[in-house]
Amino acid sequence: MPTIRRIPTPLAGLLAALLALLLLNPLGAATAATPSPPPVIPITAQPFYADLQATTALWADAPLGQVVGDSPRATLLNFYAVMARVGAEQALAIQERQQHPGLIWWGPSARTHIATAEQLFNLAVQALDASAFPDSVRRPMANEAAMQLKEVLDYVFSHSREPLQLPDSAGLKALNAIRSQASQSWTLPDTAITLVHASQLQADNPGFVFSAGTVSQVSRMHAEIAGVPPVPQPFATPGFYDGYSRTPGFLVPPRWYLLLPAGLRSLLEISIAGQTVFQLAAALLIVGLYLLLARLLLRQLVRSYRRRRGHWHQDNLAWTRVLLVLPLLPLTHLTKVLLDDQINITGPPLVLITGVFFVLYFAAASFLVFIFFEALGRSLSEGLVRLRGGGSELQLRRASNLVMPVGRALGGLVALAFIYRLLLALGLPPGTLLAFSAVPGLAIGLGASKLLGNLFAGLSIQTDRPVRVGEFCRIGDTLGFVSRIGLRSLELQTLDSRVTIPNAIADDLTVVNYSRRAPGTAAQPMQTVEVRLAISDRFSPEQVDDLLQLARQRLASLDDLHDPVVSLDRSQPDQLCLLCLAMVALHTWPAYLQVREDLLLRLQQWHDQVRLSTISLGVSYDTSAAQLQQLPALIRQVVDDDPGFALQSCRLMAIADFSYVIIFRLHGRHDSLRAFKDGLHDLNRRLLQALAAAGIEIPFPTQLHLQRQA
Repeated sequence: MPTIRRIPTPLAGLLAALLALLLLNPLGAATAATPSPPPVIPITAQPFYADLQATTALWADAPLGQVVGDSPRATLLNFYAVMARVGAEQALAIQERQQHPGLIWWGPSARTHIATAEQLFNLAVQALDASAFPDSVRRPMANEAAMQLKEVLDYVFSHSREPLQLPDSAGLKALNAIRSQASQSWTLPDTAITLVHASQLQADNPGFVFSAGTVSQVSRMHAEIAGVPPVPQPFATPGFYDGYSRTPGFLVPPRWYLLLPAGLRSLLEISIAGQTVFQLAAALLIVGLYLLLARLLLRQLVRSYRRRRGHWHQDNLAWTRVLLVLPLLPLTHLTKVLLDDQINITGPPLVLITGVFFVLYFAAASFLVFIFFEALGRSLSEGLVRLRGGGSELQLRRASNLVMPVGRALGGLVALAFIYRLLLALGLPPGTLLAFSAVPGLAIGLGASKLLGNLFAGLSIQTDRPVRVGEFCRIGDTLGFVSRIGLRSLELQTLDSRVTIPNAIADDLTVVNYSRRAPGTAAQPMQTVEVRLAISDRFSPEQVDDLLQLARQRLASLDDLHDPVVSLDRSQPDQLCLLCLAMVALHTWPAYLQVREDLLLRLQQWHDQVRLSTISLGVSYDTSAAQLQQLPALIRQVVDDDPGFALQSCRLMAIADFSYVIIFRLHGRHDSLRAFKDGLHDLNRRLLQALAAAGIEIPFPTQLHLQRQA
């Protein structure tokens, strides 16, 4: 049989003790029972309740006091008592909704309750440091935070398991005495509600306010207690925030809304993505009307830029644009107020909508300021010209060149200030804006000055549009078609190559823009023929225009020239030249020179023909008024007798020392200069005969001094 070993006596005793312990506590539970939590202390049993009642009575007697107190205790009790009073006044106004007829106007008693509630509520909001919110949404977000904070305090004061000691000024000094570092702040026990001394925020009456961190976290704290049933107590305002966020109006919903059937209101207050059905429908309607009106105004604004008027009517067009943009400011502000204060959009949608309408408002304001200064500059330009007794278009253009850049620069600076204000309103810190403004200087310091110079010059070319893609122009000494305008450079397609010019250089050079023109194509390589002819300084603008038209018409009929271009140029400051460019299919110098000589000779002939086409006729002072009135018809009849001529104009242009000066311009249809001169010879003979028949004399160049005796 197996051998049985004995266990030593001390070891057996230890095992027995362990076995007994396991039998008494088989799961290894704690030997001591867990103590039960202390009971909840109602607000009526809190140490501050008596002072709260006294504060409430004080606000009932003096409703224009200051909520911000000199201690955390004073501010906290003032805020809680005032918000409780706001809730009571709100409830009293709602109870009187059916006591008077009508759908809109409240009765006198209800209006008193509403005014009192709004007055007290505005005082209570002053006790919140809302600097954590962007300026664009600071006021509506502060209003929401005040209502949410009141309900959070309802929960804290009704669920505290220990007495809440609210320190006054002496109590705060005692706390600082036992702290390692003195502080002008105090936090409500077991909460994230902190009050700080903010002398900068309340410069007129410094005191303790709810800190910016507390105000920014109120929505989170309110969400945590949203499902907790409210505890009945004298100062509680259950559903205060829900009544504000789920109904239109400010503190009290509109009377027409409260008179709706309860079932319909329940349907309208169904929540979708944090907003009610009524709020979403009303917001869509208001935004839709805003977009419709804004679209109508912007369409008229765009059409105004398509209109073409003379320089003397540009100021009227500019002021029309100002009147089209001006209504956008009140329209945008009204839409934002309706969505924020009447429809009561809350939460993230409020931040989004307010931010969007702030951007729209400041964008419209910036553009309005710019076009206002532009319109003002155009009006000042016209005023300066009229003040100096002028009235020509050239004088107006000179005045505009002086005034308009200054006006546009001022408009741009003010618009930039509006944009800076917009960024601050959206919550961008001023330090960040200054840092961003230093980026261009840093880039220039790192060697990007040329790149930025070309970039800004490209923006200037795109804005001022001295040339556009496809136009025929001269930039400096380069003549060609603009094929591309980029951010860094532009390209000119000449007849033999493609030239790339940096924007900064092009912006500094003289730009001569001839016209829009598509480059011609040819079946074989072409060479360029360029001819310049000095135009007589006695030529009038009409004669220069006649010369251009005649040259273009005659050059287009020549088969040897391809894609001819005729324009004006100045080889010297006081010398106007006729410029002719054409492409020819020539490959030898003699043929090239022969074509060039023929072209130059033709231009000279056309120049003489235009010079001879303007005739100055002097008639005697003895010519009667009836004869002067008959003279244009007489000249037209003489001209019409020759089918090779057409009368373009006939005017009495001067009263000279010896005669009335009649100047008339002809248009010749003759094939050569010789035929034109022969026709002019016959016309002059017929004109002399017609003048003699009409009894109109051409005086001799002799001046007589007649003295008559009285």
